[in-house]
Amino acid sequence: MVDLFLFLTFISMKNKNLFNRKGLKSFRSSLRNRSTSAEAALWDSLKSKNLDGRKFRRQYSIGSYIVDFCCPSEKLIIELDGDPHGEYYKIQEDENRDKYLASLGFTVLRFENRFVFQEPEYLKNEIRKVINKKRTDLINQSTTPAASNLCNTLTIIVLRPPLLQKEGKVL
Repeated sequence: MVDLFLFLTFISMKNKNLFNRKGLKSFRSSLRNRSTSAEAALWDSLKSKNLDGRKFRRQYSIGSYIVDFCCPSEKLIIELDGDPHGEYYKIQEDENRDKYLASLGFTVLRFENRFVFQEPEYLKNEIRKVINKKRTDLINQSTTPAASNLCNTLTIIVLRPPLLQKEGKVL
């Protein structure tokens, strides 16, 4: 366990310039000031440790990317996707971005904007499920002899919620 702590400390020192780069500060600020209604509504649920005491950051930069919401302690990223994210080239960009973030050990959850308003409890429960699964996996790995290989483990989880249907029509 001490080896894991030392490794994580080394990684955090190595990646010190990876998070919230100063060059992106004004852009992050402008994104926060002109957030979508879905982002504002989800932020109300996440800010001030409202979701199970987890601290989330809004418009957080990782490398050259700015993510909608990030819980650094859980290495969890939440992205809200509007209409432009349904286009083929944007889906490809999102997949490349998600792979990069996953290579840093982050889990990326993507939800369509409408879920914030139509299914807020579903959205929060999905976030909780991923946090609990990551916690359980970490506990299980630390109690096995393979714990020394923990640093080499890469997990990619991208949730795309099912389409909502009402009277046979997709909403």
